[in-house]
Amino acid sequence: MPVAVEVTSDSAPADYYEGLKMLGTGPAGSHPDTGCLFHWMTETDDGGWRVVDVWETREQAEAFIQGRVAPVMQQLGASEPQIRFVDVSNYLTAGG
Repeated sequence: MPVAVEVTSDSAPADYYEGLKMLGTGPAGSHPDTGCLFHWMTETDDGGWRVVDVWETREQAEAFIQGRVAPVMQQLGASEPQIRFVDVSNYLTAGG
């Protein structure tokens, strides 16, 4: 079952962009894990950032967060984010 993952951090958006580089991607690039169906980021009013992804499974999302994202955030000295998982009942995509 697909799952949405909301990640909120009070770290600077610059940390998010640096983290993307460390993961081998950048703005408007491809997600570094094929289990992620959709990803977007927005800056928050308090100077942090929020990411929302939709993943094929919660297990894939958790593995990516623990195996790839957490080490990058530690290297950046970023604060530990808040993570929330929400089961997805349906999602639509454009085209074929």
